[in-house]
Amino acid sequence: MISRYSRPEMVQIWEPATKFRIWYEIEAHSCDAMADLGVIPRENAEAVWKAKDVEFDVARIDEIEAVTKHDVIAFLTHLAEHVGSDDARFVHQGMTSSDVLDTCLNVQLVRAADILIADVDALLAALKRRAFEHKMTVRVGRSHGIHAEPTTMGLTFARFYAEMDRNLRRLKTAREEIATGAISGAVGTFANVDPRVEEHVCAKLGLTPEPISTQVIPRDRHAAFFAALGVVASSIENIATEIRHMQRTEVLEGAEFFSMGQKGSSAMPHKKNPVLTENLTGLGRLVRMSVIPAMENVALWHERDISHSSVERGIAPDATVTLDFALHRLTGVIDKMLIFPENMLDNMNKFPGLVMSQRVLLALTQAGVSREDAYAMVQRNALKVWEERTDFREELLADEDVVAALGVEGINEKFDLGYHTKHVDTIFARVFGEA
Repeated sequence: MISRYSRPEMVQIWEPATKFRIWYEIEAHSCDAMADLGVIPRENAEAVWKAKDVEFDVARIDEIEAVTKHDVIAFLTHLAEHVGSDDARFVHQGMTSSDVLDTCLNVQLVRAADILIADVDALLAALKRRAFEHKMTVRVGRSHGIHAEPTTMGLTFARFYAEMDRNLRRLKTAREEIATGAISGAVGTFANVDPRVEEHVCAKLGLTPEPISTQVIPRDRHAAFFAALGVVASSIENIATEIRHMQRTEVLEGAEFFSMGQKGSSAMPHKKNPVLTENLTGLGRLVRMSVIPAMENVALWHERDISHSSVERGIAPDATVTLDFALHRLTGVIDKMLIFPENMLDNMNKFPGLVMSQRVLLALTQAGVSREDAYAMVQRNALKVWEERTDFREELLADEDVVAALGVEGINEKFDLGYHTKHVDTIFARVFGEA
């Protein structure tokens, strides 16, 4: 994580102070449950709550860990300094470090997921607004980067809306899957801690008990979580790439907002570069970097090892913080994005009428011409437009074979832009609902 690509609310989830506060809550709730079961004295459980308003000293815990070489033991030692060693003697009763570490990590991932879900909601609102704003703003669709047939800018925004709506569902599923906790003790058998302790702690933390843990929560859950983040990042790059192409000088159908005082280049004062969407492309790559390591964390030795630990200490904060920043940035780009309808029409008419070639082809086949002959008739006229920059309609009107098959009016009728937008309402209803 670097501050340049971080937002405070998400960063706070991963601060050491937050982590230690969650560790404390896990231990304190566990003591409550054990006291309820008669495993430890009630007064000892109540004593642990003396530290409920304590701000744990991160530097002090680090100092202890420098000696113990064990982070959870360092924390428990520091907790005993606040509670008193005698009162704290039942803390962590029957538990193992992973009970604390894994349950805490999942609490943090759930909180991160809640922020990401809110981010996507905001992005969806921006995409929907722009989709309806440009529902019938005609632009040329491209395949392989080459002019294909007319579409609308609204359909482009609607397509991205539908993709992000799928991502919203993916994030919600990932949140649900990661929201488990484990207080099952060494190798997960509950030999030294009653399963009811786990149930109590999970209920207090908004988690569900892991059905079967080893000494760790199964890492397929985490792999699915980071995979979902990777897909969202890919969708961000998909949208960013489209905007970058639209902002190219020879295209200029849309562009990032260029603010007062903004500079595009240190050398060339005329430049307006798509820096935000280029940045988003890079941030998407950073988030996806977490996916393969998360997948590789699934395979652990026997009931546990810690090969996953160092990976998660890096990818959990990095991926969630970066994705939060990227979603927020993309929302701003969409919200302020400049659209140039006149340029869209100019671009479509760069090779006049050429985008209507399929409609002419279909009309010829419907008029009784074989598909092979119809294709040859249309292509020979289309190639003249490519090579000589003539008008496609005029070429067709000068082609005796085409006129014989379709007639002059039949040819002219094939150049109505409305033909290509007649089902926009149907598509919008599918994406946004009938209302």
